[in-house]
Amino acid sequence: MNEENRNNAPAEEVNLGDLLAVRRQKLADLQAEGKDPFVITKYDVTHHSADIKSSYEELEGKEVSIAGRLMSKRVMGKASFCNVQDLPGSIQCYVARDSVGVEEYQGFKKFDIGDLVGVKGTVFTTKTGEISIHATEITLLSKSLQILPEKYHGLTNTDTRYRQRYVDLIMNADVKDTFIKRSKIISSIRRFLDAQGFLEVETPMLVSNAGGAAARPFETHFNALNEDLKLRISLELYLKRLIVGGLERVYEIGRVFRNEGLDTRHNPEFTLMELYQAYTDYYGMMDLTENMYRHVAQEVLGTTKIVYNGVEMDLGKPFERITMVDAVKKYSGVDFNEINTLEEARAIAKEKGVEFEARHKKGDILNLFFEEFVEDHLIQPTFVMDHPVEISPLTKRKPENPDYVERFEFFMNGWEMANAYSELNDPIDQRARFAAQEEQLAQGDAEANTTDEDFLNALEIGMPPTGGIGYGIDRMCMLLTDSQAIRDVLLFPTMKSVEK
Repeated sequence: MNEENRNNAPAEEVNLGDLLAVRRQKLADLQAEGKDPFVITKYDVTHHSADIKSSYEELEGKEVSIAGRLMSKRVMGKASFCNVQDLPGSIQCYVARDSVGVEEYQGFKKFDIGDLVGVKGTVFTTKTGEISIHATEITLLSKSLQILPEKYHGLTNTDTRYRQRYVDLIMNADVKDTFIKRSKIISSIRRFLDAQGFLEVETPMLVSNAGGAAARPFETHFNALNEDLKLRISLELYLKRLIVGGLERVYEIGRVFRNEGLDTRHNPEFTLMELYQAYTDYYGMMDLTENMYRHVAQEVLGTTKIVYNGVEMDLGKPFERITMVDAVKKYSGVDFNEINTLEEARAIAKEKGVEFEARHKKGDILNLFFEEFVEDHLIQPTFVMDHPVEISPLTKRKPENPDYVERFEFFMNGWEMANAYSELNDPIDQRARFAAQEEQLAQGDAEANTTDEDFLNALEIGMPPTGGIGYGIDRMCMLLTDSQAIRDVLLFPTMKSVEK
């Protein structure tokens, strides 16, 4: 069966194996004729499809050359039309026997959908007004031995899309646009921070102590040193070492790894950005966050108003600032300023149906209330400030109320988007906090931190007052591209292996 006619045939008549065999035979024939496309090493591309369309008046009648994937082909005797797709879009090409030559035209008629081609010709407009290329040469640059999904249905199976992202990018223009925007978002962040005097640095991924966050690490063994190591769960502790060393403004954008579940907002490896600035505090981090989000949205999207899942969020307005205690009071009616003991906290939790564990202290229970009653309401950009010390082992206490710390979490769309501190730089207090975390670990909290002696040594050398923050880059990309799942903004998300 002719592959071009397969879309009109009943499903039971289409034998995929036969179609694949035809493609391989075409390749073998080309190789026998000395026309193996795989020996071609380069092609001179002068323009992309979008360049030609946007500069048509300048390019009309002039010679151009493009390269891309053959996405459709309509053969009509001595002349044919085809569509070639490149990075920014696609363009129609008119291929006539009298223009390219008899032999080249016969070869073109044997091209398959999915083949990679180069086209040289002049720019013109068809009678229907479509900007096109009148080909004078058409070259097969790479033979596709597989068959792309049928044109009008595309690649819609979600599992296949994630596993075969290369096909997803070919068939779904919106997917390609998402990942182009992701790249622009990260570039925009870098430009913003570089302009603020920050240095981009790199820190270890394989570490002996995976601290800086509450998460289970992945563990491995380093044969050369016969030592067990972990994949980092955070960037924090090494970046703070650099602040101690005098690099006053540093940031890193990199992968971190957490041995946790998969859902629409979590992937075990994801992109985190952390930055640290000496001689500022968590208020400085709030100002930086507002300015950075506005900058990125305006630069990448052209607006500070974004729409996610039909809901508009305005980054142009001042972000709301509210304490965790006030937020819990607002949405649950419970005022933790009036709760003085652990027993009172447990009693109100039982009354409100908030589940807690025996190891949880008053501050832990406040946080459980926040997660239960508040998070889903935080749609517009909101800084939730002043967390309990029990859940903030690396944060400076509030001088006027040492049960709480100078910390905020940034929320949009009910999601935590960033986590920031006035960084704890008291090595004595930090050692005590690590000891409390070790106790939590012993009581069954697998996500608790362990003591990092070298980090404590760095603090004893002396760290200046510092503001620090960590941003979930993938969630930021989700919001700015209106993507419904984290897998939609990860080119190659983690998937369960296919059983063979």
